Amino acid sequence: MPSDQLKRREFITLLGGAAAAWPVAARAQQASKLPTIGFLGGDASGFAPWAAAFVQRLRVLGWIEGRTVAIEYRWWEGRPERVAKIANEFVSLKVDVIVTVGDAVAPIKQATSVIPIVFAIANDPVGVGLVASLARPGGNVTGLSLQQSDTATKRLELLREVVPQLRRLAILVDVGNPAAVQEVGEVQAAARTFGVEVERLEIRRAEDIAPVFAALKTHPDALYVVPDALIVANREHIIKPAFGARLPTIFNIREFVQAGGLMSYGPNFPDMFRRAADLVDKILRGAKPGDIPVEQPTKFDLVINVTTAAALGLSIPSSLLAIADEVIE
Repeated sequence: MPSDQLKRREFITLLGGAAAAWPVAARAQQASKLPTIGFLGGDASGFAPWAAAFVQRLRVLGWIEGRTVAIEYRWWEGRPERVAKIANEFVSLKVDVIVTVGDAVAPIKQATSVIPIVFAIANDPVGVGLVASLARPGGNVTGLSLQQSDTATKRLELLREVVPQLRRLAILVDVGNPAAVQEVGEVQAAARTFGVEVERLEIRRAEDIAPVFAALKTHPDALYVVPDALIVANREHIIKPAFGARLPTIFNIREFVQAGGLMSYGPNFPDMFRRAADLVDKILRGAKPGDIPVEQPTKFDLVINVTTAAALGLSIPSSLLAIADEVIE
């Protein structure tokens, strides 16, 4: 079986939607008759729970995949150069709206200034130039802001509760992502106030991950990971060497903790994708994306993996467990 069919079958299994399992030919036929959403994510397995939340909310709003709306799924799999190609494909397909994340918006905007673009997650969309303002985005783009820089200090505070001896912090960042680099600045500023030294582990592609771990100049006390699509697509290649180096890790995404990371604090991503479905609903019913205000998170989750903590010889304070939204055992 060709690899693309295998990937599609794997994604359908993860998504769990009956409509998604329709034969390709039947779905293509429907797509020519129905409003069509182009859904662009980093990788199928990482985005499956978020795509499922998006599709579930669409259904509640009356948009049933394969019946009243068609969805074309595409993945750039940690290779940024694929985004422009997929964007052009969506333009050729004449999709009615494109749903993606902040990392992909700029190249999509270069491909089209007409098709509405909804980002389900983006860090500082104004600061990195995705929209003119939160209240009035303008152009063909709107979505949901992560407020990552606002929560970077909180993550470091939580990490210090678990690792009270924290003196040296490594930060893993995709330096090709301006929003991720901006968050690093926030973490560095917070680290200075706590007297914590910072070592940046800079990557631009998947092949850079193993070398940066091998080249650690010192043995840090913990690792702060700034997730973006590249890092989400390669989460296993980050979590395993971090665990092997006995590094407590903190993220902004629950799925990293579910995969073996220590803890995460950040917006509830499934909730963000559900809210993105509401924006898509407005657009499909005639609203202009530039007139739809960019929304901000309403729910932040603290997730702790106590099994990982025990394996690292860490004791999670009971006060922290008491306020955790989820404890993974």
